[in-house]
Amino acid sequence: MANAVKLHVKKGDTVVVLSGKDKGKQGKIVEALPKKAKVVVEGVNQVKRHTKPSQANPQGGIITKEAPLNACKVMLVCPACKKATRVKMTANGGVLVRTCKKCGEVIDK
Repeated sequence: MANAVKLHVKKGDTVVVLSGKDKGKQGKIVEALPKKAKVVVEGVNQVKRHTKPSQANPQGGIITKEAPLNACKVMLVCPACKKATRVKMTANGGVLVRTCKKCGEVIDK
């Protein structure tokens, strides 16, 4: 298996999708998968899954859920300026924090 990749986004961040069928959609990151370099975004890249009836789901049938999306296809939305931006790592009191490239605001508080 490949080594884990340092992602530019993390769980709880708001992101915008840059390419694919959901281009331009915004959503919150539900799950980050650094070993696969993928993220799961709320309401984006939805797939249908056919499930057999089980004790957990006695009805069975077709369920819709979000599938993982490559992390390079999403861009962070800055909470301060509300624009899609790249992130810059800056030292803040000896600790590296993410900073917005457009407005210079610290993203990690």
